[in-house]
Amino acid sequence: MSVSHILAIIVRYGLVMLFLPFSALDKTIGFEGAVKQSQELFKVRGAAIFVLMCGLGIEVVMSLGVVAGVADRMAALIMAAYCATTAVLFKRFWAQGDFWARGDSRGRNLFWDFLKNLSLGAGFLLIVIGTNGSGLQPFLAHPLASSHPYSTTEVR
Repeated sequence: MSVSHILAIIVRYGLVMLFLPFSALDKTIGFEGAVKQSQELFKVRGAAIFVLMCGLGIEVVMSLGVVAGVADRMAALIMAAYCATTAVLFKRFWAQGDFWARGDSRGRNLFWDFLKNLSLGAGFLLIVIGTNGSGLQPFLAHPLASSHPYSTTEVR
């Protein structure tokens, strides 16, 4: 394995480490707290648990796809959508009413979390479109194909 392969693994893991293991473990270990947070939006406990389990599945399976390079473009697209969705659903800085208040405010704190989610999603989109100028064409042609991040020959 070359240095570039090792760097690719490190960078890809850097993108997903928030989700796997940390967020996934937090949802598992603090399950009741995660259900309560989910119930802020999905009042019925069963629906909240269903949404939570879907999120957990996305965090684990798609993170593994991104790191392993297996259907990594589709996995990264799903992770980008997940980041944007969780930003809009759970980082609602506009709903706090204290965004413009002097001093510390919940709204401003959530605003930064909102932007971090969107920025992380944009990082995942780099895997979808590639950084070699190939754009969306390889993804659109074969959405479940690998980008071959650890290949010894360059694949476009």
